[in-house]
Amino acid sequence: MIHSISKPMNQIQRVLRNHFVKIQRHSKHNHSFGAKNPNTEINRENPKKRHPKRPTPFVATMKVTHDPDEALSLFHEYYRRGYKHDYPSFSSLIYKLAKSRNFEAVENLLGILQNLNILCKETLFCALFQHYGKADLTEKAVELFHKMTSFNCVRTVQSLNSVLNILVDNDRYSDAKELFDKSKEMGFRPNSVTFNVIIKGLLERAEFTEACNLFDEMLERNVEPSVVTYNSFIGYLCKKGDVEKAKTVVEDMVKKGKHPTAVTYALLMEGLCSLGEYKEAKKMMFDMEYKGCKTKVINFGVLMNFLGKRGEIEEAKSVLSEMKKRRFKPDVVIYNILVNYLCKESRVEEAYKLLIEMQIKGVEPNAATYRMMVDGFCMVGDFEGALKVLNVMLKSRHCPRLETFCRLVAGLLGRGKTDGACFVLEEIEKRKMRLDLEAWGALVRDACSGFETTELLTQIIMVNNDS
Repeated sequence: MIHSISKPMNQIQRVLRNHFVKIQRHSKHNHSFGAKNPNTEINRENPKKRHPKRPTPFVATMKVTHDPDEALSLFHEYYRRGYKHDYPSFSSLIYKLAKSRNFEAVENLLGILQNLNILCKETLFCALFQHYGKADLTEKAVELFHKMTSFNCVRTVQSLNSVLNILVDNDRYSDAKELFDKSKEMGFRPNSVTFNVIIKGLLERAEFTEACNLFDEMLERNVEPSVVTYNSFIGYLCKKGDVEKAKTVVEDMVKKGKHPTAVTYALLMEGLCSLGEYKEAKKMMFDMEYKGCKTKVINFGVLMNFLGKRGEIEEAKSVLSEMKKRRFKPDVVIYNILVNYLCKESRVEEAYKLLIEMQIKGVEPNAATYRMMVDGFCMVGDFEGALKVLNVMLKSRHCPRLETFCRLVAGLLGRGKTDGACFVLEEIEKRKMRLDLEAWGALVRDACSGFETTELLTQIIMVNNDS
């Protein structure tokens, strides 16, 4: 990294430039399975040889080590001390690294695992598929799926279902269908979950007839549809506003011996709400118990979400009060509904009080809760308040989206809070997030002006080309 430049730069300019160079150089590394750093090579381990128990096992250390980079360093340090890493060691570290999206380190460890005679569990790969999917790296997920057997791992229909779901969720239905069609020759026998994933993909593409044909194929292949299968069709019909037809699907599933769940009724309630029939939806929530299905928190959530969309926040709060009266404990989803709409209505202070109430009631805020609060404070121009929430969010080991980070940096720069902006940029770098040129341009324009902006952008481009 070049530390000297022709013209003195202030703190925020240096952070912007150095951060960009680090990320650009890092992104040029090739990502492929196999160990790349000779220091990470580990000798083949004989699974029959038993090692004495260590006073401080690596896995136990992992449980209290929250920094992924520190965990990786400890992995190598234990090895240098003569500790023989087994499957729990590898898997615990891989889980931690994948969650932080350090996929280069993940693939290095996978490369080592390929060369060791260690039995791997399928759950590790299913978890990695999900992390790849969240990072929009579906090709990596498919590649790993095809290489699973080289990791001394028994591959079952569970991993097939997992990778199919990642493809469908990332709008890669055609690839999912191709893999589904080849499943039999690959030695898999699709189960109801397999069909459910493909049906979900078809319905997301509004291919209702094709989904019905696949449903018939399930029956022909003696695969029994589950409640989830029926709920997929019910949800689709309700979104299209055809609640009556959805009710006929419910009747059909009852005839087939499948009992509607709280989710089934929640889908019907959403359909009624979309038609403006709020009272009917509320009536259905009470009637469902007479039909043998207990009301769940999700049903209250449907009503609250509808009221929130209409801007009827006080009415949504009354639903929360009704829940408490009926001794239902609100979960994080229920609180998030109110936090979301309060922030959208610029009632951020009320939303923040609700966040405090959650914690007092023992409901742990999730990443969405914090993200909405940070975005809400940014929306009303309270960037210092947003930074405070961000700090709590990071301490809770949650991470905002990149656009939230960028919005906060720009806001802090606009208020002259360069220390806060630098802190946020360092957190972006720590998490190895990538900013595109448009985002960088916006941040640089906020950090600089006139000739300095042109000079800084020119230097960034020059370093990027050199690296």
